[in-house]
Amino acid sequence: MNMAVAYRALSIRQDGGVLHLTLNRPEVRNAMSLAMVDELLAALNAAEADGVTRVIVLRGAGGHFCAGADLKDMAAARASEDSDPVAHTNTRFGWLCAEFARTPLAVVAVVEGTVMGGGFGLACAADVTLAHASASFRLPETSLGLVPAQIAPYLVERLGFAEAKRLAVTGGKLDARTALTLRLVHAVADDEAALSGALANVLNDILACAPGAVAATKRLIAKARLAAPESLIDEAAAAFSLAAQGSEGIEGTTAFLQKRKPSWAP
Repeated sequence: MNMAVAYRALSIRQDGGVLHLTLNRPEVRNAMSLAMVDELLAALNAAEADGVTRVIVLRGAGGHFCAGADLKDMAAARASEDSDPVAHTNTRFGWLCAEFARTPLAVVAVVEGTVMGGGFGLACAADVTLAHASASFRLPETSLGLVPAQIAPYLVERLGFAEAKRLAVTGGKLDARTALTLRLVHAVADDEAALSGALANVLNDILACAPGAVAATKRLIAKARLAAPESLIDEAAAAFSLAAQGSEGIEGTTAFLQKRKPSWAP
């Protein structure tokens, strides 16, 4: 991890191939300031370049995941002399979601308490989302006269068009169990021990997969979401061939035949 960045809005812990990024503004339920956005992007960029990190775990300090955008930043942006400072601020958050969604690293969100606005979007952008039973999901933007602008694509991707639209136009509220029913989250745990166990299981499963294969698969699935299957046949075949003839494919298939774990597995 690049420690040249002075992380203040985040708490960071590296555990082997797993980087734990904790939103660390508990006094405001981890509302996302511009400083937090910058630190998250810096941490992600460093993790992608370090050659060690394979999984990023996102969570929040103090019993809450994230209360959405820090409205103080929006007020400060309105007072700026930039041509459209509010759009500039919103764009920066949009790039945060996009970068976490498209990263070749696996991303796991562990959510509890308040999961609101931008925090809701990050939970949708993650590859796997685990929830404590206390998690309360809200899309309050329309009730505040605002628009869930940058998170809209991730809501549609995770929930589907009809459900995303319903929640957006009603200022939607979901508890953890309802979120599980809608597949917004992939598991719900009743207490911290169960949540830690669920996270450990997911991390073990991810680390048992080859990192290059995970990255290539994420790229292909992202394209498959918006493309006709026949348009990806040649690209998919090329990706499969590259993997099968590469070091990971050779090691993985050899380990399978030899009834042992591959070199990347914990």
